[in-house]
Order: sequence, then structure tokens, then C-alpha cells
Amino acid sequence: MAAAMELRCWGGDWGLPSVHTESLIVLAYAKFSGAKVTVSPIDWTWKTLTATVPELLCGDVAVQQPSQILNFLRKQRFNADYELSARQGADTMAYIALLEEKLRPALMHTFWVDAENYVNLTRPWFASRSPFPLNFIVPGRLASTALSRILLTKGEAPLHRISEVEGKLYSDAKECLNLLSYRLGTASYFFGNSPTSLDAFVFGFLSPLYKAGLPSSPLQSHLQQLHNLTSFCDNILALYFNADRPCPPPPVQETMDANLQKLTQLVNKESNLIEKMDDNLRSSPQHKPHRVDPKPSLASEKSSTPA
Repeated sequence: MAAAMELRCWGGDWGLPSVHTESLIVLAYAKFSGAKVTVSPIDWTWKTLTATVPELLCGDVAVQQPSQILNFLRKQRFNADYELSARQGADTMAYIALLEEKLRPALMHTFWVDAENYVNLTRPWFASRSPFPLNFIVPGRLASTALSRILLTKGEAPLHRISEVEGKLYSDAKECLNLLSYRLGTASYFFGNSPTSLDAFVFGFLSPLYKAGLPSSPLQSHLQQLHNLTSFCDNILALYFNADRPCPPPPVQETMDANLQKLTQLVNKESNLIEKMDDNLRSSPQHKPHRVDPKPSLASEKSSTPA
């Protein structure tokens, strides 16, 4: 029997199962692949300071970082990408790299560096989810980490200060959103009729930006104008995270059910065709039995002959 899996992550709000991008990626992929994961929010615990989330616990194994957790789930035969071609797999890696390079820095700036958003939304939320005295420590530490990461990855010469980096961040992020919107088009998911790991990553990146009540965010306003991306997020929330309705079965089961349904339809169609052919044969005049009069016997022929 497989060991139970527990996922430690930040809790939910704003209509989302988690407000944390990395946690959302893992939660969505677990739903897509049919993995049964027990969610353990770290809110109001000392793990808000010490834990690295998301963290998946399975027996004696502890796995961190979304990419590592997804690989672990695939090894446990929970694979939402099993139908992807080699080309689609390469596209998945390319788009995930695009999200990390172009969109993540702008999201970190929006939630952790923008003063109005940080003071009115981000800091109060994380402070209220951390026990005393961590409520004075955790938000500031997360903000400092975000600022350092932005300057480390984007603060190249001649852009050294955050005010100089800001314009480039949002320009790249809007370009990334436009590319995602164009790639998705009118489809429900990025590849086929079932969500994959790319859908999990896009959902994790976009949903907090889409659902958070940010007092100031040009990037959120831009996203709200891309209706196919907002519908994409709403669709996943309704199908996979609505407590009032069961989640769709994993892709393997969907394929098996679809094949079984096609086979049943084919058998029924052939049975009906055979029955129709039998009816036609019975009703055909060429196949009606003929009544044959018996030949007169020799004695009767003699008796009927005149003497």
C-alpha cells in the first residue's frame, strides 16, 4: 500500500486554495493527476518562519520545490503529462522558463515591493497568519527576500535601483501575459482537452494576481483585459477546487472510459446492423418457402388412364 502524502503549504484566501504561487502549482497538479494529497496549511504555526513551502511528505521522504515535487508524483504514477508529445514537452519547459524569467519578478514586486500593496494587503495577510511574535518577522523577511531576488536577477547595469528596474519588470510581464493569451486562444487548456503541468504552472502564477484585492496594480488590470486567461483560472477553480462538486477523474481514467464508451457504441452499432440484415432476409420474397405439390404416383396415373 502506498504511503500517505501530506503537502505543507500556505493557506487559502481570495477564493483560492492557497495564496502562494508555488503551493498553487503543486495543488493544481495533484488535482490534475489524481494524486490524493492531504493538505496541511502552515498558517498560525511556527513553520511560517522555519518551513520551506511547499513541502511534500511521503513516509520518510520530504520533497521541496514545485519541479521536484511534480517529478516525485510522476514517479508515483501520477502523471498529467503522459499524453504529451516530445514537441509539447519541449514547449512546456520553454513556457515555464518564460514564466520564471518574465512574470515572477513582476509578481514579487507587485505583492512585496510595491508600498501600497504591501502595506494594505500582503503584510497584513501574512502577519495575521503567523503567531506572535512571528507576525512582526515573517512579512518583512519575505519582502526582503523578494527584493533581493529581483535585484539579483534584474538589476543589471545600468539598472541598479528598484525604481529603475520597475519599468522593465512590468513591460516583460505584460509581454509574457500576451504570449500566454495568444497561445491559449479559445481552448480550455494549453494542450488538448486535459490539463497538464503547464496548466498547473500558469494557474499558480496567474490566480493570485487575478483574485487578490490589490489597491494598486497595472499588471492586474492588464490581466483582467485578457479574458481567456481569467476564464482559464475560473474554469480550473470551478472544476477542481469547488467543494460542492466532485473533481473530474484523472486523465488515465478519462481515456479508459472514453475507449470503453467507443467500444460499446461500436458493438451496439454492429448488433443493430446484424439484426436489420436478418429482418431484411426474412421479409424478402426470394427467401419465402415454396409449396411443392407432390408428383402423382404411378398407380394413380394408371387409374386415370382410359381403358
